[in-house]
Formats: sequence, structure tokens, C-alpha cells
Amino acid sequence: MNSPILQLLVLAGIAVFLILRLRSVLGTREGFEKPAAPREAPQADRRRGFEVIEGGPDHDITDNVEASSETAKTLAAMKRVEPAFSVAEFLQGARYAYEMILMGFERGDMDSIKPFLADDVYETFAEVVAMREEKGLKIEAEFIGIREMVLSNATFDKDSNLAEISVKFTGELTSVVRDSAGEVVEGKPNEVKRQKDIWTFARVLGTDDPNWQLVATGE
Repeated sequence: MNSPILQLLVLAGIAVFLILRLRSVLGTREGFEKPAAPREAPQADRRRGFEVIEGGPDHDITDNVEASSETAKTLAAMKRVEPAFSVAEFLQGARYAYEMILMGFERGDMDSIKPFLADDVYETFAEVVAMREEKGLKIEAEFIGIREMVLSNATFDKDSNLAEISVKFTGELTSVVRDSAGEVVEGKPNEVKRQKDIWTFARVLGTDDPNWQLVATGE
């Protein structure tokens, strides 16, 4: 056989061997690599996992309060009435509400926060704002953030399904009070101060209205 042809056949044989060897080690690829399909867990494993979820702690509760506390039991009772209720989502909403209501009050913008306040809380806030306006005082405030937020208490009336949850806030903001001439009579423009509040929010569970209202304030 012609020597050049023989060399080509030998090289071709080596190439085929290398390709088959690479496929056995690396596998084949077509375009973008498809992720491996997850292997289905054995039936017994799925059943054990289900039992752990059903019988284990509700982390939505225990991540926010002590597992053995009365508050944890109260939150669990709320969930039995309204399974879609989420403590984490409530706290996220409370965080937003704290900034919105606090800044609305500081700036005297009562109309924007009225839907989120119980009637007696609204009246108290409105009286303070009216007194400031009568004296010609104006507050300039800027919200910096919430340094700490803790769910401190919860109560639930099983007869009316009225739920109340109290949250401790430590907020940071700048605030100055100016008189009618624009002179600062209280505070420093760039001084960040901490403000501690305990706010209680209420809502009747199991109804179509998902909104919580601020029903009490304290320190």
C-alpha cells in the first residue's frame, strides 16, 4: 500500500480513538450545556420530609419571637384563623408604615396617613399638628432609617378575630423646629437623633380587608 495512504489511515484511526475517549470522559455537548435534571427523591424520603414540615416549628413565627412564648402561641392562633397570614410580611409592612406615618406626622401631612390610623390616634396626631400650626412652628425632618425593630407582643380575640401586634421601633432621623421667622428653636439641622416607639397595629383576621391600622403608640 502506498506509504502516504497508510499514514493517513493510521492518523485517522488515532483521531477516532481520541474522540471516543473524550466522549467517554466529558460527555457530548450541544450548544449551551443543559443542567442535569434533578433526580426524584425516593418516596420514603419525600414522606419523611413532609412529616418534618408538618410536625416541625413554624419558622415564620420562631424566627421573630421565642418559640415557647405566649406571643408565639398567639401568632399560631392567628394563622389557624387566617392561614395566609405571614409574620415576616407583617413586619415588612410595619417597617414601611413606621416611616410613612412618622414622616407624615412630622411634616403635618395628615391626609396621606389618615387611612392607616385608628380614629382616636388620628385625632391625637391632628391635635398636635394643629397646635404647631397655631404657634407658627414648622418641622423639617428627614428619615435616616430603622436601627432596630422587634415584635414585642401579640393579642388575639377569638370571638371577634381581632388581632393586635405591638412592635418596638428604634428609628433614626434628623429634625429641627423653626418658628414663623425661620429661626431654629429646637434641634440641630444635621444631628441624627434616635427615636424609640412602641406601636400597636390591629386588624380583624379572616376578612377581605388586608390593611392593618395603627391603634396605639407609646415608648
